[in-house]
Parts: sequence; structure tokens; C-alpha cells
Amino acid sequence: MALNQALSGINAAQADLNVISNNIANAGTVGFKGSAAQFAEVYAVTGLNLSSVAVGSGANLTDVQQQFAQGDLETTNGSLDMAISGNGFFIVNSGSGDQYTRDGSFHEDANGNVVTASGANLQVYPPNAAGGFNTSTLTNLQLNTAQSAATPTSTISISSNLPAGASLPVDTTFSPTDTNSYNNASSLTVYDSQGGSHSATVYYVKTGNNTWNANLYIDGNSAGTAALTFNSAGALTSPANGNLSFTPTQPTNGATLPTPMTVNVSNTTQFGTAYAPGTINQNGYEAGVLENVEIGTDGTVTAVYSNNQTTQLGQIAVANFANLQGLQQVGNNNWVATQASGTAVLGSASTGQYGDIEQGQLETSNTSDTTAQLVDMIQAQQNYQANSQMLGTVSSLDQALFQAVDRS
Repeated sequence: MALNQALSGINAAQADLNVISNNIANAGTVGFKGSAAQFAEVYAVTGLNLSSVAVGSGANLTDVQQQFAQGDLETTNGSLDMAISGNGFFIVNSGSGDQYTRDGSFHEDANGNVVTASGANLQVYPPNAAGGFNTSTLTNLQLNTAQSAATPTSTISISSNLPAGASLPVDTTFSPTDTNSYNNASSLTVYDSQGGSHSATVYYVKTGNNTWNANLYIDGNSAGTAALTFNSAGALTSPANGNLSFTPTQPTNGATLPTPMTVNVSNTTQFGTAYAPGTINQNGYEAGVLENVEIGTDGTVTAVYSNNQTTQLGQIAVANFANLQGLQQVGNNNWVATQASGTAVLGSASTGQYGDIEQGQLETSNTSDTTAQLVDMIQAQQNYQANSQMLGTVSSLDQALFQAVDRS
């Protein structure tokens, strides 16, 4: 019996060393969760026949328990690197069902999909028409690598001050090339339907007390003239809604400019101070290319384009389980759900039981501090040596007994 006991102890110590070795081997693996060997004593008789002097038959490996403690977060500044601070798993899919991981080292593949190192697609809730996300379904996160579509300029807003004390222009016939035919001018850039830029200028001509004309020219072509009227306090009275309507000449490159083009001057004044162009805004913009991806702590993924436009691409879905120990490891830093773990409970980061998603960070292995692993290894090594010594001692006793029998 002692031989079997010693042998079971050696096997148990060997299993412990294997588990510890795997923990140390993965000390640098992103999102890795270490394990601990669990053992139990073995008896050769059933519980009903156990006596107070029964001697056990050794040790047996009963379980390799996973340790889901949080690993340290390490800053990488990679826009697609993510870590979950708190509970939850990223959901990935390689075409054969959902898997779950704490490894947030994602990258973009040739098709614009955000994937793991093994090629599994990160799963998100898709955006819906209402501006939120459809949490009833999951889809692959794909970065919109095409250009952001251009928007033509349809409205220009100008907040300026026209000088009340200005004199009438010397030349009574307006011409954009004759500086004596207008009082002031403001320039801006407008965009056509293809995102092409055009130079626009508004020329202000005083026509009388409290009355002005605004002349809009685009690429040197007249888009029309509109009148402005102010009251004695310098506030705009006409047009009542502040909207001036212009008809721009269409480009010759196949693109179009909106007709009419509205210039809103409701915040324009006529005070006794000097001319002030103030602020000029327009609602058009050129086509843009993807410059960056921003990921919020709630998992909202936003594409940022070079034309300062943004688009929400989805919200990263996270999962949790009733029994984490029931998850089955399948390699590549992934787990799958089992009957023991229970069905995945899906949700959004920063809500309820789920932690925050941190962009530009990765969760290190929770065995990255190898000091504790080395201490465990020394203890397992001592257990192995002690059981080996016991095996040698029993063997020596058996040999002595056989020799005594032979002599008799």
C-alpha cells in the first residue's frame, strides 16, 4: 500500500508542477487566467465500511480550478487595444459559434473587420435608426474604411456687425473687382455635392440709412443680391427670419450646389462701431477618410473622419456567467460556455454587473507576478521529492524483507 500511496503523491505533485508550469509559461499572455490544482485524499474502502483506524490510499487530482482575478492594466495607446476593468468577457466569433475572451488585443483585417490574433471577429450591437443600438442581435465590428460622404453647403450663418456710420460707396455700380463699389466683404469656403471646395464672398453695400445689400459671389460668379434693413437700434428687421436666398451658378465638373443657398444673418447688427466679420459657419464639408476610432467606457465605437465628422459603428457587447468555473478553455485565450457555466448573460459595459472598457490598454496575465508561482513550484518540488524518498524507503524495506526470507 505504501508504494501506491507514494506513487499517488508523486503523480499529484507532478500534476501540480504541470499546472504551475503552465501559469508561468503564460505570464506574458494577454488576458490569461491562471489555474490551481485541487487534490483530495483517496480511501480504498467505502464510507460505510470506514473504521477509525482506516489508512488512506494516497492523493488524487480532483480539479484544476481557474483563477479569474483581475490582471493589471497596461497602457499601449493602440486604438484597437481594449481591456475590461471589472467583470465581463469580450464576445468573439470565428464562424463556429460565440467564444469569450479577456484578451483585448484586437486589430483590423484586410476586410476592415476587427479581429483577434487568431482571426475571430469582435461582436457588437449594431446601430439603429433611432441613434441607439439594437441589443437583440450581434454583428461583426467593421471599420468603415471608405470615405465619409461629402455634404454640400446649403446654409451659411453669419454673425457680423455692419458700421452704422459708413458712407455710401463712391462708385454706385457694384463690382467685386472695384473696392470703391462696396463697403465690406467676408470670405468663406463652401462645398458642392461631391465635396469640392469653392471660394465664396459676401460683399456688403450700404444703400441708405439702415439699409444694405448683400451680394454673394461663388468662384467669381454672382449668386444674387439680397437686401437687409435695420431699425434705429441697429437690430435686423428685414428679412424677418434673417434668411437671405441666393441662386449659385452650378459647377461645370458634374457636381451641384444647392439651390437656393440660404445665408442666415439674423445675428447681424448695425451698430456705430467698426465693421466686424464676427463668426461665419456653413453646413457643408468635404469627403473624409477614417482617421481614428474612439471607444467609450460603455463600449460605444465611434469612427472619426478627417472632415471632423463622426459615425457610431456599434457598441461592444460583453458577457458574464453564473458559474465562471464551468467555462471550458479552448485555447487562443478563449472560453466557451458549457452546461456547468450556464448561458451567457449579455449586456453593455459600465452597466450593472459589467465593468468598464478601457481603450488603449490591455489586461496582463494574472500570473505575471511569478513570485507566488515560484513559491508554489518549490512546494510542489518538495512534495515530489518527499514522495520519491518515500518510494525509495519502501523499496529498501521490501528489499531487506526479501533478503531475510531468502536467508531463511
